[in-house]
Amino acid sequence: MKGKIGLEEHFAIDDTLMDSKGFFPEETWIEVRDRIMDLHGRRLRLMDEFGMEMMILSLNAPAIQAIPDPKKANEMARKANDYLAENVRKRPDRFQALAALPLQDPDLAAKELQRCVKELGMVGALVNGFSQIGDPNTIAYLDEKQYWPFWGVCAELDVPFYLHPRNPLPQDARIYKDHGWLMGPTWAFGHETAVHSLRLMGSGLFDKYPNLQIVIGHMGEGLPFSMWRVDNCNAWIPNRHSYPAKKKIGEYFQNNFHITVSGNFHTQALLNAMMVMSSDRIMFSTDWPFENIDHAALWFDAAPISEADRLKIGRTNALKLFKLKGA
Repeated sequence: MKGKIGLEEHFAIDDTLMDSKGFFPEETWIEVRDRIMDLHGRRLRLMDEFGMEMMILSLNAPAIQAIPDPKKANEMARKANDYLAENVRKRPDRFQALAALPLQDPDLAAKELQRCVKELGMVGALVNGFSQIGDPNTIAYLDEKQYWPFWGVCAELDVPFYLHPRNPLPQDARIYKDHGWLMGPTWAFGHETAVHSLRLMGSGLFDKYPNLQIVIGHMGEGLPFSMWRVDNCNAWIPNRHSYPAKKKIGEYFQNNFHITVSGNFHTQALLNAMMVMSSDRIMFSTDWPFENIDHAALWFDAAPISEADRLKIGRTNALKLFKLKGA
């Protein structure tokens, strides 16, 4: 399929480059480093070869979210956003941008999101999970009340928000002790982001801002498979769940969340996700440079789905959600 749009596609600046190193063996890091720092060379050639019209670019992880000082986080976010906007301006037909945000300070984050959307032309935001605030061991999740005014700005701007993974802090990762292979994309990323997403759904946030749209990657971080159980756990017990939200969790997943196939090129998982949330809320992505464009594109182009669904997932859902102009 030609004309595919990917929206979990990463870059780095010199200041954030080393944030990605720890996820890869030393012999692999040279390749990843070259991939992530390139925008207009090999990346574009691979896009052309495998039918990708556009990448919506975002900063690597954890980057801004791992800078405890709010002022420094804001400075780094602005630096990364200015760099990204400059590069998008060179090829707006091939690249668009998601803003990095200093959510250590919700007011600063709201102002930076407004700047990025209104002045730099960005089409949304991508944030790497929880933020460390003040010191490395103090963290905040985005369902907490101090963030609700920020969410109001996001809803007013009417731009999607991509919730991207990061590893739990050591103090919260005891279950992974002596099992480091489970960290990162193997398991910890998905678990962390799934719980964060469920917290958002249960908080009542989407009752206050019903049009807010969240995107999560990797075929939904396991949530499509688990959503029935989340809502029906011990259904014979009255009042089993008590949370601030007014509806079942699955209703918010259906109405306020979208997923991408980034880094999860598995046909059975795709079919499950389509049955749970329909092809209208699934979008193509590769997770470049951490996954391969060819692996994503060749799998997706051959997946046993209808051509109407392939077009929606590969292209038109992203055009609609991010208000993009297609060729």
